[in-house]
Amino acid sequence: MKLLIVEDEQLLRESLSQDIPWEDHGIEVAGLAANGLAGLGMVRRRRPDIVLLDVRMPHMNGLELIAEIRSCDPEIETIILSGYDNFEFAQKAVELGVSRYLLKPAGEKQILQAVLDAAGQISARQEDKLNRLALQEHWREHLPQLQEQFLQHCFSGMYGSEEMARRARELGMEFPADGAFAAAVLDVDFLSESEMPISTAGMSKLHFSLYAVIRDAIITASVPAHGGGEDGFNTPIAYRLCSDAAGKTIVLFIGSGEDERNEVQNHAHTMLVKWLSLVKASLKLTASAGVSGTANTPEALPRLYRQACDSLQERFVHGSDIVIPYRGEHDLEEYVPSLPLDLERELEISLETAAVTKALTAVQKLWGLLADSARTADELHEHLLYMSGLFVRLIHRQGWSPKQVLQDDYRYIRRLGRLAAKDQVSDWLQRVTRRYVEYSLLKRNSTMNRTVQLLLEIIEQEIDKELSLSLLANRLFMNGSYLSRLFKQHVGKPFSDYVLERRMERSKQLLHDGCKVYDTASLVGFKDDRYFSKVFRKYWGISPSEIKSTR
Repeated sequence: MKLLIVEDEQLLRESLSQDIPWEDHGIEVAGLAANGLAGLGMVRRRRPDIVLLDVRMPHMNGLELIAEIRSCDPEIETIILSGYDNFEFAQKAVELGVSRYLLKPAGEKQILQAVLDAAGQISARQEDKLNRLALQEHWREHLPQLQEQFLQHCFSGMYGSEEMARRARELGMEFPADGAFAAAVLDVDFLSESEMPISTAGMSKLHFSLYAVIRDAIITASVPAHGGGEDGFNTPIAYRLCSDAAGKTIVLFIGSGEDERNEVQNHAHTMLVKWLSLVKASLKLTASAGVSGTANTPEALPRLYRQACDSLQERFVHGSDIVIPYRGEHDLEEYVPSLPLDLERELEISLETAAVTKALTAVQKLWGLLADSARTADELHEHLLYMSGLFVRLIHRQGWSPKQVLQDDYRYIRRLGRLAAKDQVSDWLQRVTRRYVEYSLLKRNSTMNRTVQLLLEIIEQEIDKELSLSLLANRLFMNGSYLSRLFKQHVGKPFSDYVLERRMERSKQLLHDGCKVYDTASLVGFKDDRYFSKVFRKYWGISPSEIKSTR
């Protein structure tokens, strides 16, 4: 802190400067002046924080000096040190905002304390100012986020009209009293299965990228609030931007009069077409937008948002990369679809016989007829429910679990809303058809494997008995020729060759363990030990007795 001492008595002036330990308390004596006029010059040149001054001085008295200081820098603290106990002086000093009024002869401690108190007041003001600046900066930094949150709450219907108006004023987002409002909801079009992000974070990035492109396009357009009509429109249009809970981008178009509501909606359509083209060029993917009707009060924002969402949902019918206007409540006759039962039966037969090509053709025709007959997104969704129910019913008829059959595609059964484009539904139905056929074949192979495994177990357990394929086929209630082909397919050799191989392996082990030739022949299913020895020699190249002699 810098201190200026203004005192016409030289001895006192020097004493105040030298005898009080100012530096020990962080106070710097910035100058000494012998009169008010000289003091004013030093105030202007040296900009002190505190001025300690007398009242009666030549050329300019202390009160006049204080008045000049106030006009020059009202932040400077002033302390009067005077020998005149005059009420008028004191009253005038208070009016001028003097920090302290000390009477001579004041002690050094009293003077030091008065200066330190003034320095404390200055520090407190500076800290308060810094805090206010920090709060203002914090407010400016977070204002866009607060404005977006406010818009989100407006669209969700959180505010009444009075609270909405109050919060809008606080955030500098006042809505026009006689306005024209329209809303649009934009979303990334559904990607193919190979392009679809595998995580929620991936989709969030796409939503943020879409939001950023639209935000930058609005900023680049440099259309001020309620000013700057562009693109051939006479109405000045303002844009407000936020995102909804699902990450979709919401744009609010604001015009300045009810008679301009149609123009606001036309302007919104024109700008959205331009922005979607920019999205395609920037992100290398497509997006679509649903546009609401119009209203003349901000209280209608929740309704406009719902209308825009309903419009966007219609891309299920109309396709992607499109701006879809709100058509109002559908005044359509009751819709009762004519189900193509012949195609449904054709699909069932193809699936049951695992004819994958026929099944794929049937499901493509079936879905094509249903999708082409749908007039709205709701009707198309009903057809999707029908198709998913058909596959679930067929899977249950086989006694299978839909989750096991469909694997990753089962998640769409649980949330059919994820399938929001006709082409995506078609791809999904093709995959479901393939998975059904693959699972059917797997089950058949599994059944065959169990049959072969049972045969192998019988061979091991009954190696000492007669083992003919015809006897085992009758025992298992199966066709002998089919059982022969099945065994060779899975084991890689004919049934008789495998039985002989197992008998020879077992007999060799028995002979090594010291079993007699006659007993060995009986234990591996030979009734004649001489015939057994002949077969053994042919298979191993040595006689059974030679095996015994080498052990």
